[in-house]
Amino acid sequence: MTKEQFLIPTEQYLKSGIHIGTKFRTRYMSKFIYKTRPDGLSVLNLQQTDERLRLAANLLGQYAPEDILVVCRRENGWKPAKLFAKHTGARVFAGRYPPGILTNPDLEEFLNVKVVLVTDCWVDRNAVNDAMKMGIPIIGLCDTNNQSNNLDFVVPCNNKGKKSLGLVFWVLANEYLRKRGILKGEETISATVDDFTPV
Repeated sequence: MTKEQFLIPTEQYLKSGIHIGTKFRTRYMSKFIYKTRPDGLSVLNLQQTDERLRLAANLLGQYAPEDILVVCRRENGWKPAKLFAKHTGARVFAGRYPPGILTNPDLEEFLNVKVVLVTDCWVDRNAVNDAMKMGIPIIGLCDTNNQSNNLDFVVPCNNKGKKSLGLVFWVLANEYLRKRGILKGEETISATVDDFTPV
């Protein structure tokens, strides 16, 4: 795959550390790992990350914004997830996700959605469990240490770093809006990657 075929320039991906995994690797994620560095950190295959970001945006693009729920308990992802929601119209749950929001219609916060995007399937496992009970497809951002067996679609990336999460949600926001026909050609949203990146 040539650089031109990537969603954004390779340098931008590398600068964000989107490909830098952890020292732990699960068998679920081994197929996305390019190599292990001398310091023990696993490095994700950038081509697969790019490809799967594109596919995740295609999947999300099939749903109206109000049918999408983004869940992020990890603080580094709050700002990017909220900005994604602001620009796309998707729903967002940043912070602790109380179980039952997708399964119990008696709850005040009950949400009826058709697809869930989680920032980390371990930290956001309450949302994963709820979505599974309801048969709602789950897209998960997964690092090398994640177990992805309960997810319908995996986006391999560094799901802990501020820059990485900022870039992931910025790319997804742009690609989603392109799929929905709101952005044309090379157009991008008004917010920059830096706007999406927590300080």
